[in-house]
Amino acid sequence: MINEAAKTYPNFKVVATTLREVKTASINDWSAICWADGEIYKAKDFKNLEIMDRVGGGDSFASGLIYGLMTTNDANIAVNYGAAHGALAMTTPGDTTMASKREVEAIMGGAGARVQR
Repeated sequence: MINEAAKTYPNFKVVATTLREVKTASINDWSAICWADGEIYKAKDFKNLEIMDRVGGGDSFASGLIYGLMTTNDANIAVNYGAAHGALAMTTPGDTTMASKREVEAIMGGAGARVQR
């Protein structure tokens, strides 16, 4: 689908989406993919993520992805920033994340998706 959209709209530079498998209202698998320069990049999988509040997960994914693209210019790193930021957002209350860059990068490096405060 992403390749078809990119073909239809050749001005697209990046297309991304989250991947969610809902197991229960409070347990989801979470990841994301990103298309850039004709390549698909897949983020790390977050299996059995304990959801506290789903609202804001997509927005947090988008902001993490954009941050990663702006600071690294690397779609693979960027999609992982996005997925990690979205995962953190859904494990905390409310629709606005309070996660720090350090927390997002810790999750990208393999730490659990729990806020470390």
